[in-house]
Amino acid sequence: LNQALDEELERDERVFLLGEEVAQYDGAYKISRGLWKKYGDKRVIDTPISEMGFAGIAVGAAMVWLRPVCEFMTFNFSMQAIDQVINSAAKTCYMSAGSIGVPIVFRGPNGASAGVAAQHSQCFAAWYGHCPGLKVVSPWSAEDAKGLLKAAIRDDNPVVMLENELLYGVPFEISEQAQSKDFVVPIGKAKIERQGTHITLVAHSRPVGHCVEAAAVLAKEGVECEVINLRTIRPMDIETVETSVAKTNHLVTVEGGWPQFGVGAEICARIMEGPAFNYLDAPVVRVTGADVPMPYAKILEDNCIPQVKDIIFAVKKTLNI
Repeated sequence: LNQALDEELERDERVFLLGEEVAQYDGAYKISRGLWKKYGDKRVIDTPISEMGFAGIAVGAAMVWLRPVCEFMTFNFSMQAIDQVINSAAKTCYMSAGSIGVPIVFRGPNGASAGVAAQHSQCFAAWYGHCPGLKVVSPWSAEDAKGLLKAAIRDDNPVVMLENELLYGVPFEISEQAQSKDFVVPIGKAKIERQGTHITLVAHSRPVGHCVEAAAVLAKEGVECEVINLRTIRPMDIETVETSVAKTNHLVTVEGGWPQFGVGAEICARIMEGPAFNYLDAPVVRVTGADVPMPYAKILEDNCIPQVKDIIFAVKKTLNI
């Protein structure tokens, strides 16, 4: 993420970063480390604690064709600015008959962290994925994060980038190709992280890693899972999921968010309505966060978030083994 921001700030002088503690403190999670020293006050801007205010400033800047990157310290705080994200950013291109673009990125950590209770543990993928006019991306690996952020900054539409706080400290191998300054991950294209023949697992963000772990365990029992990393929530790459379901005949969706009206629910509906339904040998099963506000106690928190064992259980239930 830091590399992507640095490269895009250097590449295009219209790009700037703003948010709480992004400049002198190097970012609450050190994502913007070194950027204020390198680019100065005009390009990396510390803001007051007022999401509605600085998100509005960023949207206004985008309307005059600057390219702001607006950081929310957590997406839970984006609710203070949701009017700016939805009514000001997402709808303006349509309402101006295409004459006003809003090339802006809203980014920050999303979903459950650890030990921060109900008000700081929501996944907003379904919230923002619901709204036409926005693009919504949700990276898992380091390559996803770099490539999607660069693609988002270069996109002429408003993009919501839902990172995961618990992934910030997780190391990933990164290819030589991804080290290039020209490396981007196309928005709207899922990635098959593991090939398989018996069942398809679809996830985004941190649960992709859980799916990969579950697939490794199940492989020892002779069950080959195909793991799809969605990468983008909107526009959703349902074709990749349909192609996989046509091959495996089974589908399990995995997400950290709540079940009702969730990302998995949307995938289920699309599969039901599309050609892949005819290939299903069993109902689609969703693995989601528990349908409760996030508890503070660790043991309860662990039981509210999908774990590897929950995915293994869902796979065995779907395959009737």
